[in-house]
Amino acid sequence: MATRNGEKYIKRQLESILMQLTPDDEVVISDDSSFDKTVNIIKGFSDHRIHLYENNTFFSPIFNIENALNKASGEIIVLSDQDDIWLDNKITVIKRELTGASTGIKLIVLDGQMIDEHETLMHYSIFEQINSGKGLLKNIYDNTYMGCCMAFSRDLLKIALPFPKDIPMHDMWLGLLAELFGTVKFVGEKTVLYRRHEASVTDLRRRLDVVKQIRRRYHLVTSLLGRVFQVKYSRKTM
Repeated sequence: MATRNGEKYIKRQLESILMQLTPDDEVVISDDSSFDKTVNIIKGFSDHRIHLYENNTFFSPIFNIENALNKASGEIIVLSDQDDIWLDNKITVIKRELTGASTGIKLIVLDGQMIDEHETLMHYSIFEQINSGKGLLKNIYDNTYMGCCMAFSRDLLKIALPFPKDIPMHDMWLGLLAELFGTVKFVGEKTVLYRRHEASVTDLRRRLDVVKQIRRRYHLVTSLLGRVFQVKYSRKTM
């Protein structure tokens, strides 16, 4: 989890996560220069499963989550926003889909419902709202990999890290690499309440000017090509 000034919703989110975890699981949180009560709220849980890394100055959600991923030790990695609510079936579904999988890169994307800041239902299905699904060209053109809905095997990190500096967002980078080097499955079960509010980082169907859209896609494609060549070269020399 990457946090920054999330005091309004972080307690609710952590409560919904911790109640599903075993004593051996971990919640890795990287905080990026919060100046509100976010860090104090996290520390207030006094839970040994929470590993908080504070005093970071990334000023970037991409490199803040990269820091958290670098600190994670689990074989199954689950991404989380700071302001959503996990439904009580989330870990059960993830374990069913990923536990016991053969070695290699495997990524799943889980459906969810959209709520507003008051937890009023806005949309019944994230998948339906943004037309979620696999496809390199599809997701380069209009990304449907949402980090808060994703979980994956640790092997993905071996090729995804470090993040290139110019990628538009970390979730599309992880999803597209999983398509190129592993397996991806979109699971229709709803496991999260995805909160939309004024301070949300992700802006669904954001209207960017044409030049900016082209520039973002160019950086993404060139970064993907560079990583593909790098991974294939390293495999040949092993």
